[in-house]
Amino acid sequence: MEDVFVPIAVVGMLFIGMPWLIFHYVTKWKQAPKITDEDERLLDELHLLARRLEERLQTVERIVAADNPDFRPARPAHDDNYEFDRRN
Repeated sequence: MEDVFVPIAVVGMLFIGMPWLIFHYVTKWKQAPKITDEDERLLDELHLLARRLEERLQTVERIVAADNPDFRPARPAHDDNYEFDRRN
């Protein structure tokens, strides 16, 4: 009896269990929340605002540095490894 049950169980797991498991998680991934158009617009607005604030901060630091030669910004003025125009 055991000689018949084990192959049937293995075949059932391979051809029924594995596809069911794969399709189950594929449907879960498809049902996962995605970014909406409104969220994307908000992120674009926040990105533009952050760029404007960074430009303003750099301007203020240049003005202060021109008035006070001993002034040092707390961080580097420009990081060559970071791209502000980078889009994900």
